[in-house]
Amino acid sequence: MRDFVFSGGTAVVTGAASGIGEALAYGLARRGADLVLLDRDAQRLDSVVAAIRAAHPDRRIDTHLVDLADADATDRVAAELRRRHPRIRLLVNNAGVALGGRFDQVTLDEFLWVIEINFRAVVRLTHALLPALKAEPGAHLVNISSLFGLIAPAGQTAYSASKFAVRGFTEALRHELVDDGIGVTSVHPGGIRTRIAASARVGSGVPRAEFEAGRRQFEKLLVIDPAKAAEVILRNVQRRRGRVLIGWSAKLPDLLARVAPGSYGKVLALATKGTATRVPAPRPAASDAERSA
Repeated sequence: MRDFVFSGGTAVVTGAASGIGEALAYGLARRGADLVLLDRDAQRLDSVVAAIRAAHPDRRIDTHLVDLADADATDRVAAELRRRHPRIRLLVNNAGVALGGRFDQVTLDEFLWVIEINFRAVVRLTHALLPALKAEPGAHLVNISSLFGLIAPAGQTAYSASKFAVRGFTEALRHELVDDGIGVTSVHPGGIRTRIAASARVGSGVPRAEFEAGRRQFEKLLVIDPAKAAEVILRNVQRRRGRVLIGWSAKLPDLLARVAPGSYGKVLALATKGTATRVPAPRPAASDAERSA
């Protein structure tokens, strides 16, 4: 498969108002791509668009506000994208949310909220826009999984379930779309310095002190600049790589899971001792605001 060509094509990026999505938008604009940016945060998205237009006034930029937790709204936006952009060269499903708490500390609604945004929205948008990708020679699909699509630590049942699902979905699509000439990349970022920990929701059965302790420890791992992560992703898209791990915080756990697939949990438990302990009588905690990656 030939190298991917960014210039002159249309790239769709979800979760484009911050973090990796924002950095990808900047990187794509520098490479000559026209942009279709999705997010639920209008103010942040406007700031991203203003910055890109100031640096690259010749780029065409289309924006759509959508809450990917709303399946009907996601389907409507997908249909609008298909109508306005019948040919898409690159689709990056990046938007995501996090939820803190063990499976017995979160409600089913909270769990499914994560699945709806992190996995089902990826499926919905990919299914709707696949004809537009097939219509564009040399198209490419990128789905952002996670470090927790490689390993599944305690306290991350919803997030890991969604990201393992993204990983499996993406790997199967890579095999299915090869004859169509569409490249497919699964991305597994490690500790990227985004808003994901600060804006994660808290399971309603998680004591605030327990969640805050875990959040603080997790934030210590978020050291990689989103701009650096975006450049790694885009370089590997250009080379048509099927699987991208970003940072040693992803590569080492991936190796651990390969070497000890049935027992790596013991190592993780030692590394995160005290952050996922069982509490006899958890009290409810309020939810934080939703985020898009």
